[in-house]
Amino acid sequence: MSLTDPDIASDQEAGCLPPRERYDLLGHLDAERAFQTAWESGRLHHAWLISGPKGIGKATLAWRMARRVLGAAPDTEYGILGSSPRDPASQLLEAGANPDLLMLRRPWDDKRKRWRAEITVDEARKAPSFFEKSAGAGGWRVCIVDSADDMNRNAANALLKTLEEPPKRGILILISHSPGRLPATIRSRCRKLVLRAPEPTAVCRWLSERNGVPSEASLDQLVDYAGASPGRALALAIGDGASLIQDVDALVKRGKSLSDQDARRIADRVTGKGREDQLAVFYEALARAYQAQALQCATDGRDPKGWIKAWADIAKLVRDAEALYLDPKQTVLQALSLTRTAATTS
Repeated sequence: MSLTDPDIASDQEAGCLPPRERYDLLGHLDAERAFQTAWESGRLHHAWLISGPKGIGKATLAWRMARRVLGAAPDTEYGILGSSPRDPASQLLEAGANPDLLMLRRPWDDKRKRWRAEITVDEARKAPSFFEKSAGAGGWRVCIVDSADDMNRNAANALLKTLEEPPKRGILILISHSPGRLPATIRSRCRKLVLRAPEPTAVCRWLSERNGVPSEASLDQLVDYAGASPGRALALAIGDGASLIQDVDALVKRGKSLSDQDARRIADRVTGKGREDQLAVFYEALARAYQAQALQCATDGRDPKGWIKAWADIAKLVRDAEALYLDPKQTVLQALSLTRTAATTS
């Protein structure tokens, strides 16, 4: 694995360090204590399922667990499961050079220059052979699945075989944003660590300490919009998310008068190489704006069905765009066209 591989940065929010390079973690002390206790007791469960909203620190926790198992010395300066970035074991993992760690995630499509929509069965089948190999000096092997939600049915079945036959001195760490979507047979074989958002005030304080966050950013608004998820709030702040959210709200409020020129302007802003994070913020902002319009219609005694349908349609459009590799700019324009239709029927 090379640091230039495209999948190195696929598990990070914009503006955040990749989890393999992050050594601090905001909150989640109970989860860290649970793993530390299991590790120190010598009775470490073979599979762990870390769940919670996106950007909350699930992958960061998984890497902290992996460092501890694969030999990085504890360093309380970095928290309960903390290790120093200067530790040789930490540096080896950060460089992607430790053969005792396997990452399972959506494979990179070199032809289309993007990640595939699913974790394929071929990826999942890497786990059995990985655990059959002899481990290094520490004797342990770790496999991180990020995220388990991305596995298709065949991949999930392939991984289940490894879960049913626990590897000796090996652990699997599954990261999930929506654990209810995983097969019950997988969930039942994992010890669960459920992460929840920290207090908004703590996230605001954490944001204010980050380099690169504009001093004029409305931290309260961004934290609220991100559901107090630190990673997502930082991505919004770094990516000028507050401005984009305001622009989307203004466009939706124009309703039937939304012009093609305005639609093309924002499509140009959120599409193109390196703007994937802007595109994700745009879609979420648009969905929220449709929800707000539906609520306003209901409050005013008007029929909200047009906006409710637009909200449902935008969710399907986003799913189709990713699965079918639809043109991003045309998809944005199609999404914005729902505004005029909703305004006409509500």
